[in-house]
Amino acid sequence: MLLSLQPTGAQARARLGLIRSGERSTPWWVVRKNRRFRLYFYGSVISDLGTWLQNTAQVLLAYQISHSVLMVGLVTCAQFSSPFVLGPFAAVQADRFGGRRTLLGTQVVACLVAAALGCLEFEHSLNGWCLGAGALLSGICFTFALPARNVTVRRLVSDEQVRPAFAMDSVSYNLGRAIAPLMSIALVHWVGFGWAFIGNSVSFVVFTAILWVVGRSGSAEPERRSRIMDGFRVAASDARIMILLLMVAAVTIADDPVLVLGPALAARMHMASYGPEWFIAALGAGVVLGSLRRSKHLPSLRLAATALALLGVSMIFFVLTPWMWVSVAAAFLAGVSCLIANAATRTLLSKTADPKQVAAVMAVWAIAWAGSKPFASLADGLLAGWVGVRATGLILAVPALIPFAVMIFAPGVGRKLVSYRRIEGKFVSVPAGQPARIPMEQPISVAVLPVPEEAAACPQPA
Repeated sequence: MLLSLQPTGAQARARLGLIRSGERSTPWWVVRKNRRFRLYFYGSVISDLGTWLQNTAQVLLAYQISHSVLMVGLVTCAQFSSPFVLGPFAAVQADRFGGRRTLLGTQVVACLVAAALGCLEFEHSLNGWCLGAGALLSGICFTFALPARNVTVRRLVSDEQVRPAFAMDSVSYNLGRAIAPLMSIALVHWVGFGWAFIGNSVSFVVFTAILWVVGRSGSAEPERRSRIMDGFRVAASDARIMILLLMVAAVTIADDPVLVLGPALAARMHMASYGPEWFIAALGAGVVLGSLRRSKHLPSLRLAATALALLGVSMIFFVLTPWMWVSVAAAFLAGVSCLIANAATRTLLSKTADPKQVAAVMAVWAIAWAGSKPFASLADGLLAGWVGVRATGLILAVPALIPFAVMIFAPGVGRKLVSYRRIEGKFVSVPAGQPARIPMEQPISVAVLPVPEEAAACPQPA
């Protein structure tokens, strides 16, 4: 009798969201079939590589200047604070001016910012204030580039190519994160920090030229008018969407210690000269390999909660172990689990919202993904000075464990929470498969498009 009460293997997998999807294809074919997207993909790889050259050098230089985790956290906070404030406005601007034109403008400005930082470093004038100002300007460029990039990718491919195209755009970002930190080590140790900034500047020039070439053979981009608050209104009216957005933010918060606490952890392991780069590279490599995997499981809240819990456990090992290579392995596993969690949440967000409201909801997703980064970085820096580096990592891992704990120990509460929708001013319980339909006064933004499971990646914003 006791044995019969035990869940079978299939039941246990279903409870954790590990349900087979039957998907067997990989997304690389779109690069071979579509010339315009192929050019875009090569340019984005170069640009993302340069971005992570600068990101890595920026973190190392901030720690070298101050020997303070707080300074690293402040610089990172400066870089990623603008998505939280300007994210909705950036989506509207991409609608109004077109994705490619907006992306071209951001690349030119980012190129000038990176070149200025490099010149200041060559003149030995790059201090903490200048580094923070450069990070802030780079973050603003990234904020406006994010929705524009989604729109550009969508316009370069046909309907049947959208799914693999977004997947490859994700691969581009994470290839840079996996490879560039090791390249940054060589640049910093052989020729200095300045060349990492100059390398990023050159990468923007290359991507700008490719965008110009790609745009010459395409049709004119339509201009649309959209409202900034559309996505927020939908999220506030649907508990399931709100919970998914909180899970997206939990991913960013949980994996932030890899970047901000990495230098201090490496110093404690007596690996300060190259440990932080290996941590960042391992996280990126985990996401890249996950992005290239064949889809195996259907996206669900259970799968997202399980992956999020695995991310939290990985980060606990990352900060607690005294051995560097265990931390590297934990960062790699964090990258894989981070990808799965974000893949599930992004896909569920696009399916939960009404079709006419998907773009607005995904605009709020971009804010939850990138906008939570400055708060996580600032918390990392402040808490590390108050309670220590390892305790800080444990605290930031807690939000990632909450959904799994609710799913296992209070499943009824979880089901009740995700069923509430606000309809005609009242919150009522609605079946899980029925989307919330919140009327819009104006056309919603299409600047941030829904991204399928393969396209999702661990959003460390660049």
